[in-house]
Amino acid sequence: MGLAFAESPLAEPLGIIATRNWGRDITRICEEYKIEKIVLGLAEGQMGKRQKQFAVKLRKLVDLPVEFQEEVLTSQEAISKMRQIGRRIKDEDAFAAALILQAYLDRLERS
Repeated sequence: MGLAFAESPLAEPLGIIATRNWGRDITRICEEYKIEKIVLGLAEGQMGKRQKQFAVKLRKLVDLPVEFQEEVLTSQEAISKMRQIGRRIKDEDAFAAALILQAYLDRLERS
């Protein structure tokens, strides 16, 4: 699971956590970074349904607002952008998370 973080209008990749220990890791990260809101990418179809179910569990676990940002093909976009800047492709999930968060921040700015 890719993670990104923003203290300003610019999102940046934070890292990747294993999905089997996600609860403990997310709780620790939220406390460490003083997270105020979580933004999840929302895909279409069956994946989107699973993401919404995950959001319910996440809200209960961390007691923070969880919002969605539509995302389609962000992993492929992340890989493409990483190649453009000459970055090694190993953290594409974190880079994709930063793209999703940046799209959310840009949408808020336009509102």
